[in-house]
Amino acid sequence: MRALIFADRLGRELQPLVERSCVALLPVVGKAVLEHALERLAAAGLRQALIAISPQAEELRAAFGDGSRWGMRLHYVLTRGEAEPDDILALAQPHLTGELLALRGDVLHGANLSAFLQAASGVTGPVVYGKTAAGMIGYCLHRAGGRGGLERLRWSARPDSAAPVWPAVEIEGSVRPLESLRAYHQANLDAAAGRLPELLAPGRQVALGLTVGLRSSVSPRSLRQGVAWIGGGCRIDSSAELHGEVVIGEHVIVDRLATLRDSVVLPDTYIGELVEVRNAIVQGNRLIRVDIGAVLSVAETFLLADLGETTLAGALAEPLNRLLGVLLLGLSLPLWPLALLAGLADNPRQPLQAVWLRGNRLDFDDFGMRQRRRFPAWEWATPVPILRYLPRLLAVASGDLRLIGTEPLTPEQAAERSEEWERLGDRAPAGLIGPTQLLLPAAAPREERLMSDAFYARQRSAGRDLYYAARALGALFTPRAWWPA
Repeated sequence: MRALIFADRLGRELQPLVERSCVALLPVVGKAVLEHALERLAAAGLRQALIAISPQAEELRAAFGDGSRWGMRLHYVLTRGEAEPDDILALAQPHLTGELLALRGDVLHGANLSAFLQAASGVTGPVVYGKTAAGMIGYCLHRAGGRGGLERLRWSARPDSAAPVWPAVEIEGSVRPLESLRAYHQANLDAAAGRLPELLAPGRQVALGLTVGLRSSVSPRSLRQGVAWIGGGCRIDSSAELHGEVVIGEHVIVDRLATLRDSVVLPDTYIGELVEVRNAIVQGNRLIRVDIGAVLSVAETFLLADLGETTLAGALAEPLNRLLGVLLLGLSLPLWPLALLAGLADNPRQPLQAVWLRGNRLDFDDFGMRQRRRFPAWEWATPVPILRYLPRLLAVASGDLRLIGTEPLTPEQAAERSEEWERLGDRAPAGLIGPTQLLLPAAAPREERLMSDAFYARQRSAGRDLYYAARALGALFTPRAWWPA
């Protein structure tokens, strides 16, 4: 027996999740929807399948290949998307002669396929469908050759009342059509909680209710209540909290004091410090609230970020920046006695002074809103730039500043910004050095400095940051670094 799998669904109802992928490739507890179907076929003893695909065809071919991973041989046929199953069947002839199993590969099956095949074998006729107490399950045993009979497996249209009424056998289980963002969200939570026992979720149980994939770092204390499934290659900070039912895909980073509640986090996502996610799907920097139907793209990479697009200038460079801050702090130690003498010469009573700046770490204000935390940036009381700002290396080592970023503002300066473009610089981290600090004179107008930061925030990349780092190194040997500003 061969299988005919329909995976050509366009998925308009699952936008924006399918902007870069197709429905059959969407992950459910770490495996693509189609992969769950192939596992079910392999477990039932089927070894050959023809898959009808449409959008992102090459991506799907690359993901599943020839099927050898499942001990199967896979072949593909291309459609324009959501084609009539009977038309695909006619197109596939004569490769699918004889008895075959037809099913959709872009829905989630929670019924026992072997039980269906066994029950259907005892029913005569050209077409036998599977059903549960809740309705059809998307399995069809087809013995009719090229004569149709698959109209109940079409995706977009309702069953035609004029179509023949084919026999159906009832088995236990269900099918999740994933017809909406809410349905996709719930299917993941149901799979993690064990309500879809036919699905095989990877990982091992490290604590009651907590299943973790390979090479993931997570403390069992993070699961405060409920169940959680965490994919491979994840780093969940020990202070993060997981509540209710949570699914976290592969290669996800959840930062300090973040809270996830009844949510699904898709692979390659960063969730920032103090961020709270509730009843949502998180895809990179996109937050999808399934309870209210809102889709929000978050510009601040300190809150949410796509790891596939985030560069060294993004939120995930914090460990590297802090390490560089510690190294530079050690290398600068010979300059500290000189800075102390210079500070005493200019202000004997207070050689070291503090200026309050907005840093990169987040905090809650009096209204429960997240904002950049203020921190004291120490300065020596000397006009010599290289000596005056030497203590700011402490802020880099502590994580309040990045080594490279926009010019840090005081809370008063930040409050004075009234135009939208003036706040574009907040999309990038505040740094010790950057284009504004390096390229503009200290007396440059406020608007010019904000515009420089806005341009950097929109154009930043790892290459640009390396360029500014090289410029800063060269600037150490110029009169501007040692001459009073």
